[in-house]
Amino acid sequence: SSYKVNVLSKLLFQKAHKILIVSALLILIHSNAFMLGPSTRLAIRGITSTSLNMARKAGVAEPFEIQNFVQKAGEKLLVIDVRNPDANQEPGDQTSLAVAGLPSDTFRPQAMHLIYNRTTNSMPLPDVPLDTPIITHCGGGGRGQQAKEFLEKNGFTTVINGGGPKETDCWAE
Repeated sequence: SSYKVNVLSKLLFQKAHKILIVSALLILIHSNAFMLGPSTRLAIRGITSTSLNMARKAGVAEPFEIQNFVQKAGEKLLVIDVRNPDANQEPGDQTSLAVAGLPSDTFRPQAMHLIYNRTTNSMPLPDVPLDTPIITHCGGGGRGQQAKEFLEKNGFTTVINGGGPKETDCWAE
């Protein structure tokens, strides 16, 4: 019992210490941002986002990875939104849909909506070349990762998981 309290105390201290260091870095960066080059600001932003976002789901790309991926992909980029608007199927998606709606011709036109089905562990495949740069996303990254892996198993070669609106640092990129 006291061992568990000691371990928990150490973990909390480490996280609090990390947050203090990152906060100090952010203050320094923002106060001196005009003196840093764009690549330095990007690298530091990636470090600080990683340090602050302790609950990121496995497989979700870091903000700097997403930014580099998007820049490299250019006009070829395809974003696949795998969320399900049916509240009976995926009630958790309602929160993220309120933050960022589903793609349409006028909203996020470089994105398409292909629902990842947890029951069948599958989704419709996009009708694009297998080397198309694709970012998958859902509400927070879990199904985005499953969709990424599904696409890779079906021959798609350039896929990353962008998380979702809950990953605010990724979506800021």
